[in-house]
Amino acid sequence: MKLYGFWRSLATCRVRIALNLKGIPFEEVPIDLVRGDQHADHYKAVNPQAVVPALVIDDDAPLFQSMAIIEYLEETYPKPSLLPANARGRARVRGLAQIIVSDTHPLIVPRVREFLEKELKIEETRRNQWIQNWVMKGLQALEAQLVKGTETARFCHGTNPTVADICLASQVFGTQLFGFDTSSVPNVMRVFSECMKLEAFDRAQPLKQPGAPAKLQH
Repeated sequence: MKLYGFWRSLATCRVRIALNLKGIPFEEVPIDLVRGDQHADHYKAVNPQAVVPALVIDDDAPLFQSMAIIEYLEETYPKPSLLPANARGRARVRGLAQIIVSDTHPLIVPRVREFLEKELKIEETRRNQWIQNWVMKGLQALEAQLVKGTETARFCHGTNPTVADICLASQVFGTQLFGFDTSSVPNVMRVFSECMKLEAFDRAQPLKQPGAPAKLQH
C-alpha cells in the first residue's frame, strides 16, 4: 500500500492518522508540493488533479480525496471503527469533520495561497490574514459544536477517536505550522491533547515526517 503525500499536507495527515489507528502498514511516497512535484507527469498519472493524498493498493486504480480514502478504509478495515454505531452519531461525526474538510481546509490549500500570491498579487501579510481568518472561524465553529453537543466526551464524540478527531487534529497541526493562537478554542485543544496521547496521532503529525524542517520559521 502506497500513500502519496507531503509532510506538510493536512489532507495526507488525515489519511496517515486513519491508517495508523487501524494498524495498516503503508509506504509513503513523498510528493514535494513546494517544488511542484504534483505537476509532474508521473504523478498526474496517479492523480490528474495534481493534489495529495492518493492511495494505491496493489495494482488497483489510485484512490483520491482524503475523506473518500478514509471511508474506504473504514469499510474494508472495520476494526477499530472510526464512526459511531448509530446513524445519528455517524451524521454528527461527519458533520464535525466537514466543518474542517469542506468549509475550512479548502480555503487555505497551497494552490489557493499560490493564486492569492501570483494572480491577485496579495502580499504575504494579507495572505496570512486570509489563512488565519478561515482557519480560526472553522475551529471556532467546531468549538461551538463541541460545547453544545451532549455526545462530546474525551473525544469529539464519545470515548474513542473518530473521523471528527482526525479532522480536528489535522487542522490544529495546521495552526501550529502557521503559529496561530488557539486560546479561543479550549475544547478543541482539550480534544487535541487527548488525541496526542495516542501514538497513531503523534506519529502522523507533520513535523515527524521525512522532509520536515527541524524547526519552523514563522
